[in-house]
Amino acid sequence: MADDEVLLEAEFNPKVCTYWLLSGAIVFVVCVVTIPLLPIWFIAGQAVTRRYLSRMRCRLTTRSLKVERGYFVRVEKTVPLDKITDLALVQGPIMRHFDIEAISVETAGQSGPGALLRLTGIVNGRAFRDAVLARRDEVVATSGEARPEGSPAPSAPLQSDTAALLREIRDEVSRIANHLERDRGQ
Repeated sequence: MADDEVLLEAEFNPKVCTYWLLSGAIVFVVCVVTIPLLPIWFIAGQAVTRRYLSRMRCRLTTRSLKVERGYFVRVEKTVPLDKITDLALVQGPIMRHFDIEAISVETAGQSGPGALLRLTGIVNGRAFRDAVLARRDEVVATSGEARPEGSPAPSAPLQSDTAALLREIRDEVSRIANHLERDRGQ
């Protein structure tokens, strides 16, 4: 579809493989009983993390953010730009040591706590985040809807339904207040 052309493709830092290996090793050490498996983890983990990294893709298109990843289980997600509410940069101490960042993508209407997507190891993550947010703002502006940054774009039917619901709630609260005043007067 010509309407969905790729504007920017993220590049991933190869150091993220070492970060993943080290993170896995920390889990093995914390679990104590898995410490004897550390040599196997470092041998097999190198191949698995490299393969996983080679299959990661993140593309900014004119209308969405498309992410593909996975080694055993392939996952493809398409996030419409107008649904993105926040792109957070995360960089813990180990990540700072390896000079890598993670971008957490949060969307309007996502269920459950946490981010919808977490992309670890994007080269120049700050610039990629800024490009996605700039494109999101363009998409929202061209849709003709003025809304505060980070809030979801409501649809017209939803707005009229909401207004009717709010009027109904106001009327019910008024009836309850009148009823309470009558009960106090008796």
